[in-house]
Amino acid sequence: MGIVNHPNWLTFVRLSTSPGDHTRVVMFINIRLSSFCFSFCKDIIDHKDILLVSFFNKGVMYWLMNIYSDSSHTAIKYLKDMELDLRNLLIMTGDFNIHDSLWDPFFNYYSSISNDFFAIADSFDFSLSFFPDPVPTRYLDNPNDLNSVIDLMFL
Repeated sequence: MGIVNHPNWLTFVRLSTSPGDHTRVVMFINIRLSSFCFSFCKDIIDHKDILLVSFFNKGVMYWLMNIYSDSSHTAIKYLKDMELDLRNLLIMTGDFNIHDSLWDPFFNYYSSISNDFFAIADSFDFSLSFFPDPVPTRYLDNPNDLNSVIDLMFL
């Protein structure tokens, strides 16, 4: 087990700090974009399940964020409590582990953690990006269980 390395991709990953601490979020950026000087910003967000990467374009710093939120939603709670002020955050994407009828047409319920989640998205002036024809992003092994949409992208 480990992170896939490929010569055509820059890989950003937070290294495990303890034996039981496994990496759950990674970001791959094509090397054709390396002139933008991408940098992992652990000094701004220091959370094992959040990757914040910066880059420069024409002298302006921009940000990309990838998140893994566990079943307790620790990454979302961390971001809500942090009240981060990042100008020029372009994208927030990841596996948020939130089932909600707002983005999953096959799920009939509303999740209370969605309020915190949308408060974070609103603080960055983001909107949820929808596929024109929604498809599940998580497929379960048991054919009797319902597949779901838990991987989301905010722009």
